[in-house]
Amino acid sequence: ISFGSETPVNGEVVFTTGMVGYTESLTDPSYRGQILTLTYPMVGNYGVPDPAAVDEYGLLKAFESSKIHAKALLVQDYSYTYSHWDAKMSLSQWLRNEGVPAVHGIDTRLLTKKIRSSGAMLGKIEFERGKKTVLADPNQSNLVALVSTKEVKIFGAGNPLKIVAVDCGMKSNIIRMLVQRGAEVKLVPWDHDLYAELAHCDGVFISNGPGDPVKCEKTIAELRRVIAAPPDLMRPIFGICLGNQLLALAAGASTAKLPFGNRGQNQPVINVETGECYITPQNHGYAVVDATLPTGWRTLFKNANDGSNEGIRHETKPFFTAQFHPEAQSGPTDTAFLFDVFLAAVRDRSGVLRFPVRQVRPPARRYKKVLLLGSGGLSIGQAGEFDYSGSQAIKALKEEGVLVVLMNPNIASVQTNIGEDDSTSRADSVFFLPVTPEYVEQVIKRERPDGILISMGGQTALNCGVALHNSGVLAKYGVEVMGTPVATVIATEDRQIFNDKLNEIGEKIARSSTAETVDAAKAVALEIGYPVMIRAAYTLGGLGSGICETEAALEDKARIALALSPQILVEKSLLGTFSCVLRLLATLQLFSDAQNFDPLGVHTGDSIVLAPSQTLSNREYHMLRETAIKVVRHLGVVGECNIQYALHPLSLDYCIIEVNARLSRSSALASKATGYPLAFVAAKIALGITLPEITNTVTGTTQACFEPSLDYVVTKIPRWDLGKFEGVSQHIALRMVDPSIRGFEPRGEPLNHAQLLSELKKPTDKRIFAIAQALETGEFSPAEVTLHSNIDPGS
Repeated sequence: ISFGSETPVNGEVVFTTGMVGYTESLTDPSYRGQILTLTYPMVGNYGVPDPAAVDEYGLLKAFESSKIHAKALLVQDYSYTYSHWDAKMSLSQWLRNEGVPAVHGIDTRLLTKKIRSSGAMLGKIEFERGKKTVLADPNQSNLVALVSTKEVKIFGAGNPLKIVAVDCGMKSNIIRMLVQRGAEVKLVPWDHDLYAELAHCDGVFISNGPGDPVKCEKTIAELRRVIAAPPDLMRPIFGICLGNQLLALAAGASTAKLPFGNRGQNQPVINVETGECYITPQNHGYAVVDATLPTGWRTLFKNANDGSNEGIRHETKPFFTAQFHPEAQSGPTDTAFLFDVFLAAVRDRSGVLRFPVRQVRPPARRYKKVLLLGSGGLSIGQAGEFDYSGSQAIKALKEEGVLVVLMNPNIASVQTNIGEDDSTSRADSVFFLPVTPEYVEQVIKRERPDGILISMGGQTALNCGVALHNSGVLAKYGVEVMGTPVATVIATEDRQIFNDKLNEIGEKIARSSTAETVDAAKAVALEIGYPVMIRAAYTLGGLGSGICETEAALEDKARIALALSPQILVEKSLLGTFSCVLRLLATLQLFSDAQNFDPLGVHTGDSIVLAPSQTLSNREYHMLRETAIKVVRHLGVVGECNIQYALHPLSLDYCIIEVNARLSRSSALASKATGYPLAFVAAKIALGITLPEITNTVTGTTQACFEPSLDYVVTKIPRWDLGKFEGVSQHIALRMVDPSIRGFEPRGEPLNHAQLLSELKKPTDKRIFAIAQALETGEFSPAEVTLHSNIDPGS
């Protein structure tokens, strides 16, 4: 089904694995001549920003160039309804305005498999009753000449560092990154007399670009002169993507076409000098052949999956490159520090490249026996999902030759199976005892483990572990808490310490204060202003938390919360803002993100959850990812954690709600949804093993250091049957999944206008059916439903 311009085109069919960033990708000049396949299935949800909006540097805010460079776009499903505060038009309208064809209804998973098995191939798109076209290889042309600037341009005029940048298809964010760091960028055409610029510049940059690098004969010739310049004209050189290949060719190496290229936002790259592994965005179909690098040059980066070259450096001169994109757009900016390395060499003129010194980790401790705390028997707040995490942890520990003592799992679990026939994935001994400090101490006294895992059993195990640490029991028996230190656990659970920690790094949190009595809570609420949100520390599944619109409601909720916890946090209510959750491994990679169907005010466990997020743009997604990594690093989490945000629906403003330094009830869902064995990997990390050392259990050949990029959408619907409980509040999102409910449709007797309005405004278990009635009858428009419910229409 066509949703773009109906113009016949031909090109090279390629795929990219990014889940966000279609506007940035389409305007990336490196995609010139290519028919772009997006593996993420639902495209167009967040629309397209203003194509004319520019920033303070005169660069387009949301695009990497002034036009779409991809020849065409192929997607599985196109969202005809878009929802985003920054959107000015639909993706379809933008494509038609630009004259670019687009087709949905394609089995992009099958197409991607075909490309992966057979390699990138030529393709064409034709339309009924339209003109015909023929297959043609765009790489036979000099694509760089088509995308390069035709005139010299200056950005950041007056900045102290003078950088001449060869435009082979330069992305806007590269210019922005350089200018923000104090560079005046002189952008010159691909065939410019580069050697003549050395006398007037402080450094040389070579940009990304499309096609076969050997077609850029003039650029390669100029670079040969530049790298052979006498000492007085030697200038630091930095190249990105095509710039890596061009500098290698100028040095005397050769390049080769990759089978299907590396494109997307989650490619692991290893610094061969330090061993560090980075998550990088990439877009290239050619690579430098390492074996052909001449004397004086060596490999700097390599792809952790296929071993292909990802960057080179000169052994004595300040010349280096990266095949990946440190500037991202779209993608993570984990390697943006390379711009600092380049400009530092420009500043000091010493001819030395100073890369960040890798933090040396302590040697991994060898544990002989580990005590794994489960979540206890099934009850509200102690779901069986923790049992899945425990099973995965046992498998990981046994794989490393560790004896496992399991305490109080769900009795129906496969965790409890003990036998020599499957000793590699079962606990060595099991204790069905309550997870309390008293009973755990008795098990420790008997079994004498040297390590204890408290992060796999939810809040029950976590609280017990903290109590054992504070009482001195763990120190008495020489038991070490594995993974996240207890001090970090306390910092995430104690609301005041948590707020103080986030304030130390200038992170955004809601205005709040802690209270230990009802009167103190009332005083805080008066100062902050109603409505307020109260949160209880050290509790299960949000127990004791809720929104209070009046002092009377606060008194009731605070009294209940303080009966469950010694401390509550009273904070400004963020009711109605957009709620999303990011899950990370504390080796600093994002493995899952999720968006709540309901806005803030409905607990995550009670709301429909969509993974991955549906209406986050590239800018928002990676803004939250970067802050999450910053927070996790500052707190000192080791292993798995999740961080929950409230994102303003009409801006980039956000607040951090909480961080859980443990596996949560949804960790099992995240593992199954992404195919990433979270608890298994987290247990290995707790043993001191790093991600690059852990094998991806799905592929069996690649490593676990990657961020899953889904080509499907997962939906979690809570199963609550409130009819079985007397006097229970119905203020949650959806009734139990029931065979009598055929789907998203009105249910029961039709509601009158007042009843319908009430259901839209209140997050009860009937609201989803009220929304269905409102839309089916037309009594409320989609915009009015959003107005009254604060539910993002893109959900």
